[in-house]
Amino acid sequence: MKVAHPILSCEQSRALETRLLGQDDARVWTAMLAAGRGVANAIARDFLELGGLPRSTSILVLAGKGHNAGDALIATRELLARFPDACASIVFVLGERALKPLAARAWRELAEACPGRVVTLSPDRLPKDVSFDVSIDGIFGFQFRPPFDASAARVLKWESTLAIRLRAAVDLPSGLDSPGAFHADFTYATGIVKSPLLVCRNSGRLRYVDLGFFDREPDDALRGASDFVLTRSILEPLRTLRPAASDKRTFGHVFVIGGSMNYPGAVLMATLAALHGGAGLVSAFVPETLAPAYAAQAPEAMWIGCPETPSGGLALEGFTQIAAHLSRASALAIGPGLGREPETLALIERLLKSAELPAVLDADALQPSLVKVGKGARILTPHAGEYLRIAGGRELRSFATETRSTVVLKGPVTQVAHGHKIHHSFFGGPVLARGGSGDLLAGLIGAALAHSPSDALDAALRGVALHGCAADLLARARGQVAPRTTELLDYIHRVLHDHDDP
Repeated sequence: MKVAHPILSCEQSRALETRLLGQDDARVWTAMLAAGRGVANAIARDFLELGGLPRSTSILVLAGKGHNAGDALIATRELLARFPDACASIVFVLGERALKPLAARAWRELAEACPGRVVTLSPDRLPKDVSFDVSIDGIFGFQFRPPFDASAARVLKWESTLAIRLRAAVDLPSGLDSPGAFHADFTYATGIVKSPLLVCRNSGRLRYVDLGFFDREPDDALRGASDFVLTRSILEPLRTLRPAASDKRTFGHVFVIGGSMNYPGAVLMATLAALHGGAGLVSAFVPETLAPAYAAQAPEAMWIGCPETPSGGLALEGFTQIAAHLSRASALAIGPGLGREPETLALIERLLKSAELPAVLDADALQPSLVKVGKGARILTPHAGEYLRIAGGRELRSFATETRSTVVLKGPVTQVAHGHKIHHSFFGGPVLARGGSGDLLAGLIGAALAHSPSDALDAALRGVALHGCAADLLARARGQVAPRTTELLDYIHRVLHDHDDP
């Protein structure tokens, strides 16, 4: 089972597609059908963040001449089949006669399947003051070279002025970052994620439509890849039955260490996430004045009140108390709500030096003085600002290698660096852009690390995927604006149980 697929250059992608599909039109058509259906399903899911596609959905298709045009037309046919009152307007940007055979077939089948619901618009006579629910860009693929010809430039400029609720690009946004390029809300990478997407400002949110290409490709053929897209397969071990002969110790014991009077909520959120992440046991070491209230809110965890500094942070004198319990721990999750008092940071440094346990370092535990301390495996979970603090200007791979750590660099596309390889997670979105999201991630990764303490990379990837997939479900159910951060935890079980809801 491959939990991630390689991200390839455009040249590598072309070579792989040629090797897999060749000039066999039947195989190419099968792949186009899968791509179009996958894009249609993904658009319908992602539109749930806007309340769902209306019954009378209006679709604009910008079609070029090749496979991307065919994929867009097939996706449109699928959406019209799903919504009988929907309609589509097609702009053949390069002219209908320019369509290649399989794209022309996709157009014929769309027109025949949906008579009276599909119209064509001339690129020379485009209407004004029109609006659409969805725009699908299928003009150019990875073989495009700027500049645009006059027709494409005119159509793209016109499209950019329209009121459109969701703009979708097939595989790559036409023109990438060239002036006048298509500006997508979502880009659906079909079959292979091409490396230009990772740096394209016009790609919007990225989704991967898996066509099974890498199920057939031998591992050694792609051994040189250094960037990968994370797939939901990483979660499959969590979707199986647990052993009958198991108890709470079987699934690991995570110690969550953090909290302060200035930041009391973060450690509670991390602990709740660890409980939802499947750890058999969760112990939380927090300032003693906070422990009773936390125990009332999450009695499943063991709350250990520790000595406090005058400012309400964890005091150095609590080392002996925490150290006395370390033999029971499988992993540590340190940092949420910790604060930056020198005494508190000295406590954490001493703990890391004395305990050869794998640890997740998050938030204020991400200090240059701490990230290299100790012998246990380390998972670092910085956002961009924290990464700058601990790494300066060092490149992500180099920093992960130098610190011998797994680095989870959080962002619109979260990157998990381990050695020279980086895994990119396309799960999640703007619903995570709120306080506390990182605390939940730290708790989920901590629980995964407690369950598999010898595999920090697997724990990091599993926590990132679970966090991102739950965020997608939360946004589809509650929108991007209204949810509270902790509502994400209510969707963890759906990620693991609802196989049809990626």
